[in-house]
Amino acid sequence: MLDWEKLFKRYVWDEEKTPYFTAVGRLTRPQADSEIHVYSVFLGILFAVVTLASTTEASPYGRSIDVAFYGFTVICAAVVLAFAKYYPAALYCAATPVGALVFFLVKGFSPKLTPLDHVVILIVLLLLLRYSVRVVAIVRRYPELPPGKPSSGPPGRRRRP
Repeated sequence: MLDWEKLFKRYVWDEEKTPYFTAVGRLTRPQADSEIHVYSVFLGILFAVVTLASTTEASPYGRSIDVAFYGFTVICAAVVLAFAKYYPAALYCAATPVGALVFFLVKGFSPKLTPLDHVVILIVLLLLLRYSVRVVAIVRRYPELPPGKPSSGPPGRRRRP
């Protein structure tokens, strides 16, 4: 028999690996590392797609080298953020939803999109902006976060001496 609650807590809501609703001041370094890592991977993949799409004529706005360059710089900032927890990199990554909003204000949405698509894109960008503010706060407080308890491996497994 599957224990759904245990599986949910292990893969979706784990206090150590997915502390998204824990206050920044109560995080430990491993928790902060996990959040920053997930954020960096998400931004890196998203902007890798944006960068690759903007180098082809198939993108909704055609080939755009400036958008590709911006996407590449965001990927670089995400890598620096993931490994070095560098505050300016966090600020640069946090500015990406604002940059996307400015882009859509200047260029407009693709004519292929419906008004519902516009609303979904705006909601996703606003949620990303809100979460980006949290990541910046985590990076700012990272040096003073407590080290946390050492991990002993997966739950239910003991180390042998």
